[in-house]
Amino acid sequence: LQLSNGLSMPQIHLGVYLTSGHETYQAVRWALETWTRIDSAQMYHNEKDSGQAILEFLASDGNTDGLKREDIHYTSKLASNSVYESARKAIQRSVKECGLGYIDLFLLHSPYGGKKARLDSWRAVEDAIHDGEIKIGGVSNYGVKHLQELIDSKPKIMPAVNQVEVHPFNTRTDITSFCQEHDIVVEAYAPLVRALRMKHPIVVSLSKKYACTPAQLLVRWSLQHGYVPLPKSADKGRIVENADIGGFSIDDADMNTMDGVDEYLVTG
Repeated sequence: LQLSNGLSMPQIHLGVYLTSGHETYQAVRWALETWTRIDSAQMYHNEKDSGQAILEFLASDGNTDGLKREDIHYTSKLASNSVYESARKAIQRSVKECGLGYIDLFLLHSPYGGKKARLDSWRAVEDAIHDGEIKIGGVSNYGVKHLQELIDSKPKIMPAVNQVEVHPFNTRTDITSFCQEHDIVVEAYAPLVRALRMKHPIVVSLSKKYACTPAQLLVRWSLQHGYVPLPKSADKGRIVENADIGGFSIDDADMNTMDGVDEYLVTG
């Protein structure tokens, strides 16, 4: 997927929220074998496990395509917005913790902290990009007013990504349409609705129609809206399955039907 800054990113990422230690390591290894890329955060306390899994995969026999560090897209996030100096040091700690030399995508994890902390922290992201510690900067859980505030501050670098909870049961069209108007890619976390709607009649019916799993249907819905979904799993079979969505597409009428089940279901 092309970004507004001229760089690109893969369109499916593995979320490693609420995993740790060997579980994180193993899930990341399986994901890399399916060309899925990795979404971590300071608050997840698994940056080190994620980075170690990436480096060991690259050096392993499992790396049959001869991938290099620059072929792996790795994301992390700032735990809390604060004064510039604290945010800048926190970014440097994240780079050191993952051991990958740089971070492909770094996000402000939330809009908490107030306007000054948000804008100071964004300036720290800009400087980290300038210094080569980060390739791409973005935000997470930002509403329209937070995005507008950042745009109005006339930043040196615009956020390329906004990661928010988006799925058919919580479409957040206010945020997604604003992002698309401003060339900000929407990353959809909890795209599988944390398994709370896998037995919904429309999900079940359309899964049968397209001969796919409910999870594959939900991932496909995200992709067809132009989002970057982050399906989370620590199960090898499901990690492989969730990335295997190239064999079908949802027709327009069924996309409209899925859009229509929105109930503002916030799972996080």
